[in-house]
Amino acid sequence: MKKAFSLLLAAAMCTAMLAGCGSNGGDGNAANNGSAGGAENTASGAAFKLGGTGPLTGGAAIYGNAAKNGAQIAVDEINAEGGAIQFELKYEDDEHDAEKAVNAYNALKDWGMQISLGSVTTKPGEATSAENYADRIFALTPSASGPSVIEGKDNVYQMCFSDPNQGLASARYIADQNLAAKVAVIYKNDDPYSQGIYDKFKAEAANKGLEIVSATTFTDASANDFSVQLGEAKKAGADLLFLPMYYQPASLILKQAKDMGYAPKFFGVDGMDGILTLEGFDTTLAEGVMLLTPFNADATDEKTKAFVEKYKAQFGETPNQFAADAYDCVYAYKQALEAAGCTPDMSGEELCDKLIETFPTITFEGLTGDGEGITWDSTGAVSKSPKGMVIQNGAYVGM
Repeated sequence: MKKAFSLLLAAAMCTAMLAGCGSNGGDGNAANNGSAGGAENTASGAAFKLGGTGPLTGGAAIYGNAAKNGAQIAVDEINAEGGAIQFELKYEDDEHDAEKAVNAYNALKDWGMQISLGSVTTKPGEATSAENYADRIFALTPSASGPSVIEGKDNVYQMCFSDPNQGLASARYIADQNLAAKVAVIYKNDDPYSQGIYDKFKAEAANKGLEIVSATTFTDASANDFSVQLGEAKKAGADLLFLPMYYQPASLILKQAKDMGYAPKFFGVDGMDGILTLEGFDTTLAEGVMLLTPFNADATDEKTKAFVEKYKAQFGETPNQFAADAYDCVYAYKQALEAAGCTPDMSGEELCDKLIETFPTITFEGLTGDGEGITWDSTGAVSKSPKGMVIQNGAYVGM
């Protein structure tokens, strides 16, 4: 089953790509002072100034802190090597809010940021990527996966596979594995991440003859009560519920479905990664849930095992895919900066030009992806496949 899933995902990703497929940020090694202006930002010492924004507080904080922590581990490892590439890392809290993300970005620019990790989530990422483009500061976001984040911006790249690709791969797998005769979808229609996945899922479901018997929505204002959506799905006879969303609303859906005696199969996406560490959540509710993610913390390869052990030791929990993607971002930057011959005394704009030339030419081997190497095209879109996972006995297991 695992081999079949990998082949299906690889085919789906290739097709999609050909079609166009704390209150403030932790500073790690970085000082809290120092500033320079915009695209002319230049490091004052021997390290590249690397900045990012993410939700470090609020309902989506698990994602932002995971990304910050994963990036910090990579920075510490690279700096400990004592090589030519050294980093100062600084994260600012954007609270998963676009306006606050721009303010956070500006604080990083004032600090002297030369290269960027963009934003962790898509809505803020749409806002900050426009700033990156205008200021000519190169960005590699770990997980802001909406196509709009990179569209029309030659200096903004993604590490996570794009939202449409998740919708495509999910529909194909559900259909090809005959997981359901009737599918219901609940998605968040004020979130480009959720909407983007659903749109592609709907189109591919039609291509595959997969029947969607119910498609209902919610917004931030209605994200606590899913009785209407679940009731409609149950009434329509859906035996699988597709949830293209983050883990907070998904956790409520799982609980409320059980309370009403509705037990379909559940299939999620990478935003559901983290549900097992949600405070107060009964993890037995997630038993059997399937999802796509680019990272498996239970993998047995030495690179993953070392990262997971270090992350647990430093932060007291198992890393999710956001941590792994951010870790990979830092190492991808190291590889690209070395390949381009960049030095930390170069301006942000000079680095931007070099990285635009270099990133489409490298193949990167990281924690995430399917082990076949990660590449980018000149639009900033990444080519890598998600891994299919199922939750069994409170842990993610490869399908």
